[in-house]
Amino acid sequence: MPTTVSRLAGGMLRAVMAGILLLRRPRPIHAHGAVFDGDLMLLEGRRASGIRWFDEPPAATVPVVVRVSRSVGLPPWLPDVWGLGVRWEHEGRHVDLELASTGVGEPGRHVLLPRLSPSRAMMSSIFPYRSPRGPVLLAARTMPARSLPADLEGLREAVARHPWVLRLYSASPRDRWHPIGELCLRHPRAGDDPDLRFDIDRNPLPGADSYDWARALRRPSYRLAQGTAEDAGQTSASSTSSAPLSIAENDSTL
Repeated sequence: MPTTVSRLAGGMLRAVMAGILLLRRPRPIHAHGAVFDGDLMLLEGRRASGIRWFDEPPAATVPVVVRVSRSVGLPPWLPDVWGLGVRWEHEGRHVDLELASTGVGEPGRHVLLPRLSPSRAMMSSIFPYRSPRGPVLLAARTMPARSLPADLEGLREAVARHPWVLRLYSASPRDRWHPIGELCLRHPRAGDDPDLRFDIDRNPLPGADSYDWARALRRPSYRLAQGTAEDAGQTSASSTSSAPLSIAENDSTL
């Protein structure tokens, strides 16, 4: 997509976001969320993604903070776009990953898709990351399959009883998904965290960057939605080591 077209589209998205902000502050979308502490574990025998942090991680397991939210905030009995924000720490700074419910194949993996609950949702980065090996998409889905509540309080209670595991995938824009890791959400926090705001441009993945057209498309509305919140109060995590997981034979690709 040409950068000029992205800038025009980005300006239109910002105007929409400004309208929503008149009715809903301080978060125009993903206003309410459930926050969890957990771990990100890289899989043994995983296929190289092209993103250095995943291909040459500092540790097999990394503590993470995850926020799960419904985009519009519709009643739980209606489908909504689910968001998944993941944060960890690398060399003293935050690293953020943001995913939203989309389709699985092409072009659906680039399109936001409402889901009743996160149980069967495929949540992808929508826009590809730029890596030395070319464009790379990231995604996550619940694995093994599990029925999860559609309301956030019910989701907290379900995870408190049994950890929520999501398989993490990478793919080129038109390639099949290949498993690279697992997110295990273990400990729900009480309520939401208003200071926890993810920013993939300011807290990028080591070894990856955003394409200019993608940045031009999302940045105007992104900055408006983020507001002027400071980083103070954001939770950090430090890395620890453990043995890597192995890829299940029935989940080599998707």
